[in-house]
Amino acid sequence: MRTKLIALLLLGSSFFMTAQKFELGKVSKEELEQKHYPLDESAPAAISFQTGKVTYEFNNGFTTVFTVKTRIKIYKKEGYDQANQVITYYSGQNSSGVHIKFSQVATYNLVDGKIEKTKLQDEGKFSNKVNRYWTQKKITMPNVKEGSVIEFEYTISQAGIGTPEKWNFQYRIPVAYSEFITEIPEYFDYNKSQKGFIFPKVTTEKVQYNPDFQFIRTTYIAQNMPAMKQERFVNNIENYTSSISHELSYINIPLRYGGSYFEPVANGWETITKNIYKTDDFDRELEKTKYFEDDIKPLIAGLNTNKEKVNAIFNFVKSRVKWNGETGFLCHYGVKDAYHNKIGNVAEINLMLIAMLRYAGVSTSPVLLSTRDNGIVLFPSIRNFNYVIAVVEADNQLLFLDATDENAKPGILPLRDLNWTGRLMRKENNVSYDVELTPKTLSKETTNMSATISADGTITGKTRHQLADYKALSFRSTVLKMNRDEYLESLESHNNAIEINQYTQENAADLDKPVVENYSFVSKNDAEIIEGKIYFTSKLFLTDKENPFTQEVRAYPIDFTFPFEDKYNISIEIPAGYQVESLPKSVNMVTGDDVGAFKYQAVSTDNKIQITITATMNRAIVPADYYEVLKDFYQKVIEKQNEKIVLIKT
Repeated sequence: MRTKLIALLLLGSSFFMTAQKFELGKVSKEELEQKHYPLDESAPAAISFQTGKVTYEFNNGFTTVFTVKTRIKIYKKEGYDQANQVITYYSGQNSSGVHIKFSQVATYNLVDGKIEKTKLQDEGKFSNKVNRYWTQKKITMPNVKEGSVIEFEYTISQAGIGTPEKWNFQYRIPVAYSEFITEIPEYFDYNKSQKGFIFPKVTTEKVQYNPDFQFIRTTYIAQNMPAMKQERFVNNIENYTSSISHELSYINIPLRYGGSYFEPVANGWETITKNIYKTDDFDRELEKTKYFEDDIKPLIAGLNTNKEKVNAIFNFVKSRVKWNGETGFLCHYGVKDAYHNKIGNVAEINLMLIAMLRYAGVSTSPVLLSTRDNGIVLFPSIRNFNYVIAVVEADNQLLFLDATDENAKPGILPLRDLNWTGRLMRKENNVSYDVELTPKTLSKETTNMSATISADGTITGKTRHQLADYKALSFRSTVLKMNRDEYLESLESHNNAIEINQYTQENAADLDKPVVENYSFVSKNDAEIIEGKIYFTSKLFLTDKENPFTQEVRAYPIDFTFPFEDKYNISIEIPAGYQVESLPKSVNMVTGDDVGAFKYQAVSTDNKIQITITATMNRAIVPADYYEVLKDFYQKVIEKQNEKIVLIKT
C-alpha cells in the first residue's frame, strides 16, 4: 500500500448561533426580519456563518477537497456587493484535475410574512480566464434586496496533494461565526502562518479513516469578529486581517521495509530558490539573449560606466515593451515574443531587463516581491509572490529597477512595488535573502509663493510647485493622465475655489528632473475682514484644515509609502495703509525617535511677511504604538497652520 502511495505521490456564531448546527437551507423568519447587525449597527451586511473544510481523499491517489458553506445577511443597499462571489484558483502548470462546483445557492426574502426562496439560474454563473495561470468562477445571487439572506456552498477538488486555501476569519463586514477545519494526512507537513490581531481558538486531534495512516485534524473557530475597516495610511488592510495560510513543507512516508521516503517541497528559502530556477518560465527565459543582441550591441557601444549602461538599457526596455497589466514572476508567452510583439507581463519585461544588463556586464539579479495590493509575505512561500523586479548590485549598494512603468526610473519603483521587502534570488548555491524595498531618501515637495493682499481681501499671486522622486512619480502617474481642464478645475476646487490662469508645467517628460507647476491665482475666500482688520492663514488656500488621524486608537502601522519633506516659502505683501498686528510665533517641533519634524517661521519686514514652513516625515512606516504621538504631532501642525495673521489699519 505504502509503496503504491509513494509512486502516486511522485506522479503527481454569531451571538445567537453559537450552540446551533450550521446548515444551509434552514433560514428562519427571525433572521429575515432582523433590521441591523446587533454588534455593529453600521454594518451593511454580516456573515452569519462560514465554515470551511480541507480533506484529502485517497482512491488510487490523493485528491484535495476544499468545501465552503456561507450564509450572509444583507442589511443595506451598500451590502449588495456581497451578492457577487468570486473564486480565483490556480489553473497553470501542474494544475490538472481542478474542479469547482457551486451548490445550494439561493436568496431568501420575506414576502407578505412568508419566506420566499430564489435559486440561482445558469445566467448567474460565469467563468473568466484571468491569465495563463489563474481562472475565476463567479456567481451573482438573484433577487437580492435589503433584508435578504443569501447562502451558497462551493467545492474545489484537485488531483494530487494541494495546499489548503487561505482562510479569512475577518472581512470588510462582520463575521458572527467562522470555522475552518483541515484534515491532513500524517505524511504531509505544512508551514502555517497566522495574520491579524485576533486569533481563533485552535484544537488538534488525530483521526483515522483507514488502516494505513492517520489524519491530523485541526479546527479553528472564531466568533463575533469585527469588520475590517479601512483607515488612512494603510497599505493593504489584508495584511492585518485575521487569517491562516499553509505551505507544504515536506513529504515523509514510511517504507514497508524500514526507512522512509522524504521529499522537501518548501522547506525553507534554499528549496524555494532551487525550485524557482528549475522553472522554464523563469530560468530559461533569463538565459535567452540572441533575440536582443543586435539591438543592444550598438546601444551600449562607447558606454564605459555601469550607470550609463543601466540608464540606456532601462530606457530602451521601457520604450520598447509596454506592460499589459499582468503581474506574476513567470513569463506568459516568453521574453522573445514580448520583445517582438512589444508587449508583455511583468516577468517578461523585467527578466528581459535583467538579461540585457547581464549581457552588458552589469551584475543584476531578480527580486521576487508581493505588491501592496497582494499583501506581505510572512514565511517561506512561493505562492505569496506575484511580481519580479531587477536589482543592480555595485559598491555594496542595491539599485532597484522596474521597467513596467513609464514614469519609473532607476532607484524609483512604481508605488505598487513598495511593500516592505522583496526576496533577492541567486541561482548560484540557491542563495536568497530579504532586501528592503522601502525608500530611505526623502521625496521633496517645494512650494514657492508670492502673494499680494488688497484692502478688500482679494489675494493675487504666483505659485511655483516642484516635486521630486516619489512625489514626482505620483504626480506624473495621476495628473499627467488627466484632461488639463479637468485637472485645473479640480485644483481650483480643492484649493478653496481659487481662480487659476497662466498654468504651465516643466520637465513633465524628463524623469531626471523634478516636475514643476507654475500658475497665477486669484483668491477671494482666504482673507476675512472683521471690524476693519484683515485675517488670513500663513499658507492661504494651501492650509490643511483637518488632522488625518481621527481614531481614538489605532491597530495598524501608519504607512506613508515613502519618507518625504514638504517645504513652503511664502512671501505676502500687505496692502498700503495696513500693518501687522499679530503674527504666529515661530516653532520647531519634533516627534522624537527621528520620526517627524515641523518648523514654522514668520517674519514681518516693512510691508512684507516672509513665511517658511517645513514638514518632514523621516520614516515611511510608523509603528501603531506610535500613533498617539503622531496624532498629537499632526494636531499641533494643523493648529499652527490655522493660526491667523492679523492686519490692522495704520
